[in-house]
Amino acid sequence: MSNIYIVGVGMTPFGRHIERSMESLCDEALDAAIKDVGCEKSDIGTAFYSGTTQGHLQGQTFIPGQVYLSKIGIQGIPVFNVENGCTGSSGFHLAVQMLKAGSCDVALAIGAEKMNITDKARMFSVFDGAWDLSEPDANLARLLAPAKDFVVPEGHESDRPYSVFMSVYAAFARAHMHKYGTTQRQIAAVSAKNHQHSTHNPLSQFQQAYSIEEVLNAPPITYPLTLPMCAPISDGAAAVIVCNEDGLKRIGSDKNRAIKVLATVTRSATDRSYSNPELHCAHLCAMEAYEQAGVGPQDMDVSEVHDATAMGEILHAENLGLVPFGEAGPKQLSEVTLALVDVYQSTRLVVLNLRDIR
Repeated sequence: MSNIYIVGVGMTPFGRHIERSMESLCDEALDAAIKDVGCEKSDIGTAFYSGTTQGHLQGQTFIPGQVYLSKIGIQGIPVFNVENGCTGSSGFHLAVQMLKAGSCDVALAIGAEKMNITDKARMFSVFDGAWDLSEPDANLARLLAPAKDFVVPEGHESDRPYSVFMSVYAAFARAHMHKYGTTQRQIAAVSAKNHQHSTHNPLSQFQQAYSIEEVLNAPPITYPLTLPMCAPISDGAAAVIVCNEDGLKRIGSDKNRAIKVLATVTRSATDRSYSNPELHCAHLCAMEAYEQAGVGPQDMDVSEVHDATAMGEILHAENLGLVPFGEAGPKQLSEVTLALVDVYQSTRLVVLNLRDIR
């Protein structure tokens, strides 16, 4: 089977871009990726467009990929729309499978969101459809159940609107705190570290450093999460160009610079007890990917970890096997460097070094 390579990447600055169009965001990300490769738009054989909010917020309920990409020079090729929650990695996964199947030799995975609108109530309501709408109350009760016995300190709940999924992450954090002894300070340390590193990334939405104390003293969202621990509402786009061996030769890309894809695995969640973290879909994905690639967590120099909240980094560092379950909060992660990537929100490169913060 042909090897698959990442040959070009590009992204916009993330932030509040109410005045910009969706296609302008896509164009900037794609243009950066094209320049990174040194190829032409006409070299792309298939495109996967990822997005979740266009139907709800912009009214583009059908074919957003065809609409936005046609305006920036991607026409006449297959364009597939991917909506899978945080969808960028799904689009990338499908692009790799298309190349492996031999249907094309160069493919594009591009994702964009334009979430900031003047109607804030409607803006936050976009998350209401992100689960089974036939039983939303039951969904929430099931997700909050692991933390039902946790005593929440008074004065730690925001009176401003926020996504219901911050409550879900808070429940995950409380359950982790109850089971393993994880502390709010440890979670704040993750946030402080990431915000400090964001000052070195001109594309990040926020570029202000925070100390652990400043994170802890920031406005609360829902315990133990404070504002700097939570992903913001954001606008932006990111693009990745991938190719197989034939595409690499055709576009004349430097093989020494290309990044070989060893494995890509996607899974969906299954019903499981919170007491069985080894059955988490992210953990199962990681173990399958390691097996495919012939490597293990001990071989990792860089890991990309979803961080919708700071607690997400702790959970997924454990899911990836970088540390045993329950130890990502209090223990150093052995010189592991984490690139925290969520194309739904932002990208930042950070060094994870908790060093027994308690």
